[in-house]
Amino acid sequence: MEAQLDDSILVRDYISGDEAALEILIKKHNQRITSFIYSKVLDRDITEDIFQDTFIKVIKTLKRGRYSEEGKFLPWVMRIAHNLIIDHFRRNKRMPKFEGNDDFNIFSVIGDDKLNVEKQLIKEQIDSDLGLLIDELPDDQKEVLLMRIYRDMSFKEISENTGVSINTALGRMRYALINLRKIINKHKIVLTNS
Repeated sequence: MEAQLDDSILVRDYISGDEAALEILIKKHNQRITSFIYSKVLDRDITEDIFQDTFIKVIKTLKRGRYSEEGKFLPWVMRIAHNLIIDHFRRNKRMPKFEGNDDFNIFSVIGDDKLNVEKQLIKEQIDSDLGLLIDELPDDQKEVLLMRIYRDMSFKEISENTGVSINTALGRMRYALINLRKIINKHKIVLTNS
């Protein structure tokens, strides 16, 4: 908690014109961010390039006054780095496509820990994009899906929390997954076929 507070103070100081504050932030998180990038790209030069690009983006965002995640500086920077890593793989046409069929289930991808580095990146991207897609669901379906997937609640617990029967909770979950597939198709998110 203290580290997060320090970050938010340093960010505020930098936005107020204290250039040294950014240097402290970079030094403080350098190792963590560099290790994260290197673990994905496995190349020191590319790691250095992506690290530089990450902080160029950080500086631009802070200078434009668009940073609004006070206290969550590191996760925010990691997300920027993560997106730049994906851009790197896309530019190099090395992003594999998932193979699947009509029974493809997005949650099986999110739950699979045995993916290689590049597939892991796609998995993380799907995970982050999923939040935006879930927002398009009707509230009752969204509520059940979030409780089940993100809070790992049983259908009995969901039933007790929402005041509906277990069967209704199950039905809402089923419709949430059906509608999620429709939303994914609507957005033309390609997850299947080479």
